[in-house]
Amino acid sequence: MGCSCFGAFAGLKKSRQSTEGQEGDSMAKMKEFSYNELSIATENFHRRNKIGRGGFGTVYKGTLSNGTQVAVKTLSAESRQGEREFLTEIDTISNVKHPNLVELIGCCIHESNRILVYEYLENNSLDRALLGLRRTTSLDWRKRSAICMGTARGLAYLHEELVPHIVHRDVKASNVLLDNDFEPKIGDFGLAKLFPDDITHISTKIAGTTGYLAPEYVLGGQLTLKADVYSFGVLTLEIVSGRSSGNTYYGRTQKLLVEWAWELYREEKLLELVDPELMEFPEEEVLRYMKVALFCTQANASRRPVMSQVMEMLSKNVQLNENLLTPPGFFQDSGQVNDTTLKNKSSESSTSHQMSSFPITITELTPR
Repeated sequence: MGCSCFGAFAGLKKSRQSTEGQEGDSMAKMKEFSYNELSIATENFHRRNKIGRGGFGTVYKGTLSNGTQVAVKTLSAESRQGEREFLTEIDTISNVKHPNLVELIGCCIHESNRILVYEYLENNSLDRALLGLRRTTSLDWRKRSAICMGTARGLAYLHEELVPHIVHRDVKASNVLLDNDFEPKIGDFGLAKLFPDDITHISTKIAGTTGYLAPEYVLGGQLTLKADVYSFGVLTLEIVSGRSSGNTYYGRTQKLLVEWAWELYREEKLLELVDPELMEFPEEEVLRYMKVALFCTQANASRRPVMSQVMEMLSKNVQLNENLLTPPGFFQDSGQVNDTTLKNKSSESSTSHQMSSFPITITELTPR
């Protein structure tokens, strides 16, 4: 049985009347897949074709009748929140094209089913390749640095080139997908927010993944593009270390990855953070990447660089002005539901919610 994304949208009018026209237009531009077509492509959504699972549904590998491989994202039928994320994802990226962003190919609405169809990335997600108990591939430093740069390039496009700007809100290893050449593409825009030029922050309900959330966002729900910058910093530490951002035992102490990285930095032992599977790597470059990650995770949002500056800091053999680097802000789960505690060791205890530019004295980096 076929389905029309635009026609089926009419059935959602009651829940989304205020933005119905805009979202309907976005859905009308999408390629329309029938439920039967996607069911055949995924062998009736067989579990052997399951390649991922998120907060709002499951992703399956599928093969269309013309031989094209796709990633089919099914959203939880019983979740009204999933429905909102479905519409947000279509509306946000229906016209966005960039080499480091996953391409949305089409969609389907059939009865209670909400389905998105994406390009298929051969090497799956970064967390599966890097952070899983059974790593699927070996990532040398050349690949890891390219993943950092490509992800930074994709975020810089969302933050600084698109109008209105887009803040992703859920930058993490499972949302960075890798193609056949290990080129990264940012996916899952279900939590994304449009960010007009004429405002400095958005007050919003907290959403995202623990371990990647910027402190000012968790504390006050004040969202800026700098929240994505913080998440990127955490992601970079994961890529270098091969360790998860969440609570992990380092030695005999349970710490967050950001917390441990800062302690090693203060002790001038940052190289101890490097993934033991990286047998050979350029020490100075790897150190620079970790220090850039610490600049991105500073507690005060206004001190973090914007993504175009992050790209410059990563790509050039430069001396960073570490005198202006301040400690990160981070949260640690107390073990109780909805109970998190801010652990900000910075002397600057207040956190800016503004999209202030990175201080020019830091961006004027001195070549080695």
